Amino acid sequence: MSVAPLPESVAKFRTEYRRTERGTHYVGWAHFAFTSLGSLSVIAFSLSRLSEVRPLEWLMVPVSFLLANAAEYFGHRGPMHHRRKGLELVYRRHTLQHHHFFTHEAMAFESSHDFRMVLFPPVLLLFFLGAIATPLGALFFALGSPNAGWLFVATAMGYFLTYEWLHFCYHLPTEHPLARLPLMARLRRHHTVHHDLARMGRYNFNITFPLCDWLLGTVWKQR
Repeated sequence: MSVAPLPESVAKFRTEYRRTERGTHYVGWAHFAFTSLGSLSVIAFSLSRLSEVRPLEWLMVPVSFLLANAAEYFGHRGPMHHRRKGLELVYRRHTLQHHHFFTHEAMAFESSHDFRMVLFPPVLLLFFLGAIATPLGALFFALGSPNAGWLFVATAMGYFLTYEWLHFCYHLPTEHPLARLPLMARLRRHHTVHHDLARMGRYNFNITFPLCDWLLGTVWKQR
């Protein structure tokens, strides 16, 4: 199967990025495994702590999902696309690197070494667990119930992993079986629009499911 050549600007950026950000010891599949197994371990442990969950406590799952979707949206629309004091690295990695390594004309990675431009750095899994999921889970544990706290942690980590897996699939080669699944293809098109440099700061900020994009009117509609 023939592969379309990369646009010249993307090819130059990727060559320069690989030259300056060598990552000699980086192993893409190890990165993917760490993110996946680490998240799944936390989810499994949290679910193992549940005991006689009441119907009202199960509401923590959709509530947590909606909170995570909003956090994804505003985090992406905010510091990932606008410089914020103390968060310059987030802006640099996302807007200046990720969006130039992958554009709407060149969405697929070329090798497992490119996973570092798709997945969050491994340290962010530990940050998300230690600085967000655990403190908020402890809050729900104390103010609600132990089950509420554990359900929040399980759902939050499940959302984090869903984000990583879906984003990974969006940057698969177009001929990959996963990329051709109907739902995946639709979500991929949504994300591909966001990778148009002319639209990235205004449209399609949700990476997983475009709930907040729809509610806040930032879904790109072909005119």
